[in-house]
Amino acid sequence: MTLAQERTLAAKVRADFPILHQQIHGKPLVYLDNAATSQKPLVVLDALQNYYQQDNANVHRGVHTLSSRATDAYEGARDKVAAFVNAASRQEIVYTRNASEAINLVAYSWGTSNLQAGDEIILSVMEHHSNLIPWQLLAQRTGAVLKFVELTETEEFDLEHFKSLISDRTKLVAIVHVSNTLGCINPVQEITAIAHQHGAKVLIDACQSVPHMAVDVQAIDCDWLVASGHKMCAPTGIGFLYGKLDLLRSMPPFLGGGEMIADVFLDHSTYADLPHKFEAGTPAIAEAIALGAAVDYLSAIGMETIHTYEAELTAYLWQQLQQVPQIRLYGPKPDANGEGRAALAAFTTAAVHPHDLSTILDQAGVAIRAGHHCTQPLHRFLGAQSTARASLHFYNTREEIDTFVAALKEAIDFLGIFLDKRNWATHSSMPNNPCA
Repeated sequence: MTLAQERTLAAKVRADFPILHQQIHGKPLVYLDNAATSQKPLVVLDALQNYYQQDNANVHRGVHTLSSRATDAYEGARDKVAAFVNAASRQEIVYTRNASEAINLVAYSWGTSNLQAGDEIILSVMEHHSNLIPWQLLAQRTGAVLKFVELTETEEFDLEHFKSLISDRTKLVAIVHVSNTLGCINPVQEITAIAHQHGAKVLIDACQSVPHMAVDVQAIDCDWLVASGHKMCAPTGIGFLYGKLDLLRSMPPFLGGGEMIADVFLDHSTYADLPHKFEAGTPAIAEAIALGAAVDYLSAIGMETIHTYEAELTAYLWQQLQQVPQIRLYGPKPDANGEGRAALAAFTTAAVHPHDLSTILDQAGVAIRAGHHCTQPLHRFLGAQSTARASLHFYNTREEIDTFVAALKEAIDFLGIFLDKRNWATHSSMPNNPCA
């Protein structure tokens, strides 16, 4: 893909995102917080509006026209998600509110039924809190033991350390596909193969991979995979759990109520078949339909096209950030084509707190994230209280990266002088808690 083709693609895509065409503090918005949440194209916004204007009715429970249309759209979106991640069956896709709920579903349903004292769960030090706290709670309930894979010298998943940790007592390996802080892309297919050799199940947190690259659950051979809609151009309040069919069938319900039942008696109930067994109550109908629209939109562009374009942006972002004095970048370096890491960069700079940097950049219209990105244990492991993070998506451009880097240099110069004069090198009035 040539630079001219890149710019043509970016210009075409950006026209679909009305939120990008605004000014912040009198400056054109440069949105570089995509790892926290992505922006939504018009087709997704239209899908939400069309449902409420034309088809608003509950699903599965009515025989009238509106309910039938709503049900068709809702279940049609499930088919789209199944195809998007190459699930073997539509029944392997369970709608959830987000990836956090999907992980909790597995922890409570499968984990409580299958783990006991002394069993092992392997995670990594780079996990998002959503793929850490549910397992901490499960370990407290069952007496299971948590183990953590550390990092290589290049700040990537240490596969050799993982091999040394896993044993026949390991019952679960839960690993992030792409780190939202380090940007490293973990070898999930190899991790899964090793885990299965020891009889362990594997859950993949794919929140930062599904929106940016082709993800094939059958090729990975994972037992479960989770993702959040709001990071893949869909609305908030919708995500999904992929699980192997036989495994999901063996798991007890997570929540009880309407929709997830077959027959109800006063003293007992029987449960619906998959996926409805895990979808109690009235679901997020509009959001699920809009998730389907987002999948259509991403598929029409092509995930390989998105990945290739974002890799080139990644190479450019990394190259430009390396020109900024006193900056410390985290995670592996991309190759010349931008491969080898995701389209984000977390960094720190001497004497200037990330929150102060983010505040000044906002005045220039540039939106980045500052904090621990819901990876506090990782930041402690790295010896950093917090980091600043710029994260890209396929609607970003090189020109936006230039604007960001220029504003970053100015902010560092300004704040470095300001803080040096007042001896505030470690001061920040901002709380250290932003997540995502």
